[in-house]
Amino acid sequence: MKTPKNTICLMFDKGAEEAARFYAKTFPNSSVGAVHLAPDDYPMGKAGDVLTVEFTVLGIPCVGVNGGSYFKHSEAFSFQIATDDQQETDKYWEAIVKNGGQESQCGWCKDKWGLSWQITPRTLTEAMAKGGDEAKRAFKAMMTMKKIDVAAIDAARRG
Repeated sequence: MKTPKNTICLMFDKGAEEAARFYAKTFPNSSVGAVHLAPDDYPMGKAGDVLTVEFTVLGIPCVGVNGGSYFKHSEAFSFQIATDDQQETDKYWEAIVKNGGQESQCGWCKDKWGLSWQITPRTLTEAMAKGGDEAKRAFKAMMTMKKIDVAAIDAARRG
């Protein structure tokens, strides 16, 4: 298989393969591809350790690198997952948070490997795109939430 022109590269301490398998199990159109082992010892590991993992998350090609703890994930990068309803929002939120992750604000959460996720119902995105008072009301409602409450956003949109 030909390497994609653009691939998201994510640095992990040691958990690249575990993370890739979790993402593949959690999200549709996601899978784990090749797992490459280190051909020799290196500063963060030894020959035979998992070095890189090719995977996709919702069709987006990624590679995970086990590069040690020098580089950390931050909120400067996140996967934004558009959801259609509360059930789908809850499903992804709970999968991430209950698997060693943590809640944040406004639809953001972090998985156990430190990677940030935005679980964003489409109704919120649509409200923001409308602008004006509808966007202002939806934004104000969102600012009070951790996981997004679809019914509350819809009520705010209606005024």
